[in-house]
Amino acid sequence: MILPGVAVKVKNGGDIYYGFQGQVQRVGDGKAAVLFEGGNWDNLVTFRLSELEEVDATAGRQKK
Repeated sequence: MILPGVAVKVKNGGDIYYGFQGQVQRVGDGKAAVLFEGGNWDNLVTFRLSELEEVDATAGRQKK
């Protein structure tokens, strides 16, 4: 389930953000606002929920 705070990846192959991962900021009316952060830029983009898939944000992190 996609809720605010969840890490998501864009799965729509026709979108310029295809494959990008971000964090959901808002959800409503079948759409989600996703925040992409990287280096010297931040971008908030709205997608239909069907264009997103939830990802495990902890994948690749090692326990200390």
